Amino acid sequence: MKAVLALADGRIFAGKSFGATGEATGEVVFNTAMTGYQEVLTDPSYRGQMVTMTYTQIGNTGINPEDIESKQLYLSGFIVKEYHDCYSNWRATMSLDSYLKENGVVGIQRLDTRALTRHLRDKGAQNGIISTVDFDPESLLRKVRSVPSMAGLDLATGVSCEKPYHWTERLWELGEGYLQAVPAELKYKVVAYDFGIKYNILRCLVSAGCDVTVVPAAFPAEEALAMNPDGIFLSNGPGDPEPMTAVIENIRKFVGKKPIFGICLGHQLLGLALGGRTMKLKFGNHGSNLPVMDLATRKVEITAQNHGFSVDIASLGHACELAHENLNDQTVEGMSHKELPIFSVQHHPEASPGPHDSHYLFGRFVEMMEKNRG
Repeated sequence: MKAVLALADGRIFAGKSFGATGEATGEVVFNTAMTGYQEVLTDPSYRGQMVTMTYTQIGNTGINPEDIESKQLYLSGFIVKEYHDCYSNWRATMSLDSYLKENGVVGIQRLDTRALTRHLRDKGAQNGIISTVDFDPESLLRKVRSVPSMAGLDLATGVSCEKPYHWTERLWELGEGYLQAVPAELKYKVVAYDFGIKYNILRCLVSAGCDVTVVPAAFPAEEALAMNPDGIFLSNGPGDPEPMTAVIENIRKFVGKKPIFGICLGHQLLGLALGGRTMKLKFGNHGSNLPVMDLATRKVEITAQNHGFSVDIASLGHACELAHENLNDQTVEGMSHKELPIFSVQHHPEASPGPHDSHYLFGRFVEMMEKNRG
């Protein structure tokens, strides 16, 4: 079946439909990962976006129930060069096409993803529409230009959990799968704020020895402090951090009282809570092969990233210092407070999908909590 992708600037790409049929709109971004499309599909940080995979062949490994990162698919549309319906994976239970149809996600394939990626790189991420029912250029452009920009949108509260819950699942092990942690192993009580948290972040925290209680984005700081946690974790999530004023004010109440560790959106929210500013990037960083330097050790790590906004480190004055730097575009990938037990990173140390170079950051959080006890 025919399908088209129309961008807000008027560029139109023709292709073929796969997944659900109909229409979908969202901000079009590109992801440079070669594997891990299932984790991309279930990452809540992609809410309101349509993801272009730059790797040419997608679908080869099918879908399995163990590699999901949230309870549902949050992205608006999926764009690939070539979809393969014949999958080969010992854990797979269904095809990517069936998975997209089951979850109502519109996909398009057989278009020139290299040309699309270059266009987004040069012109910037922008809204788009995928359609299998309307092929009139003027009609498509009217629709896509009515879609609000990602800048100014608070999307995180819409993907957060509704009530607190306890998480005890550890990291996956070959031959064992996901095991439950033994209570005696969990020595550090952590309150994790869910702005769109990925399952593997929770597993990493538990495997590092954390007794994790996940709470909604709007959970009052007073109630979190009453739980007497050893630390506060701020998760990843979608959208622009600046409109989340109530959440930012809530985070300020933890500063100076508890160790804080933030990832991705949580890193941005922490920067705003400390008095800084954030800015929207031209096309963002999305992939699992992006080099970052840990400025404390001078070691280069290959990281997984998924963000369209960045903290302006200069806006934080002398309170915080740059801790990690993106070696591709020199954007802020991590910061640490000079006096308080607070640090955060823009990239994803849980790496699902991606390399494990930054797993040590969960251990650093544990060390910070242990030292703060002392």
